[in-house]
Amino acid sequence: MSRILDQRILLLVISFLRSLQTTKVLSEWKKCGDRECETAMSRVQATTDYLGPDCRYLNFKTGEEIMVYSKLSRKNENLWTGSKGKDFGYFPKDVVKVEEVFMAEEVEVPTKETDFLCLHGDKYIFE
Repeated sequence: MSRILDQRILLLVISFLRSLQTTKVLSEWKKCGDRECETAMSRVQATTDYLGPDCRYLNFKTGEEIMVYSKLSRKNENLWTGSKGKDFGYFPKDVVKVEEVFMAEEVEVPTKETDFLCLHGDKYIFE
């Protein structure tokens, strides 16, 4: 009985640590085209296939177009946020090339905890 309890506790700890990893704040600041980060900043094209490390990241294939809505700043400036169809997430800026810039002026705003949750369709996933 004790062994089963130990295994359940271990699984609970692993699940909790995984949850912390997927909600980890990647940066305290981001740059957007407007204060609400609702306006697309640019359109980019993937220069390579990309598979992100977890559900917060956008996966894509070479040649696919992505709309960019924000860019992390100060810490993790390499990560941008964008959408491809209904999919939305982070990706490294060095795996895309800018095709068209919509917003030349960038506004720096603080990130929110909800910026780092997994979004599938129109539902937040809490792991």
